[in-house]
Amino acid sequence: MEDTSRTRLPLWLKLAFTAWILGWAPTYAVLLGPQNFLWLCNLANFLILVGLWSENRRLLSMQWLAVALVGALWAVDVGTAWLTGVHPIGGTEYMFNPDNPLTTRLLSLYHLLLPLVAGVAVARLGYDSRALAWQTLLTWVVIPVSYLVTEAERNINWVHGPFGTHQETLDPLLYLAGLMLGWPVAVYLPVHLLMRALQSRRRRG
Repeated sequence: MEDTSRTRLPLWLKLAFTAWILGWAPTYAVLLGPQNFLWLCNLANFLILVGLWSENRRLLSMQWLAVALVGALWAVDVGTAWLTGVHPIGGTEYMFNPDNPLTTRLLSLYHLLLPLVAGVAVARLGYDSRALAWQTLLTWVVIPVSYLVTEAERNINWVHGPFGTHQETLDPLLYLAGLMLGWPVAVYLPVHLLMRALQSRRRRG
């Protein structure tokens, strides 16, 4: 029988993340409305919670793909802007906009938390290489839904333009198709390839 004692996730991690969700989700719902939960990074909060309690390796691997690179780029953009006033990447200008409630800006620091939680979980349970296909399918559902049911000015998941802008160069549906292709290739695939390389290295070791 396989010994799972080494792979089980600690109870404190599950309880701490549950407490975070219980505080974060109602606050975001009141201040930003339910549309905001369609952001892939916001959706990741709920999926990581389910993954932690079920110890679902595939689900947690999917969300590792969703938050690892995004979280790193978010941190670089916010950190650089905080130090220099310049956004080298873009998309985090809202963090410095006083018109946005301070509470929501502080809670948005979860972009630093999610990669740590998902990373710890994947390190304990192992990476499921099927995550790339499943997370891509999830993205291909969420992006069109975001386009159809959310307000254009909110530009959720950048369905109307990259990095929080509104593009007018391409036909909206052509842009949307490019976004659906580009998100998995530019965001998920690099992390997936890194994880596969690490897995291969461990096997050789």
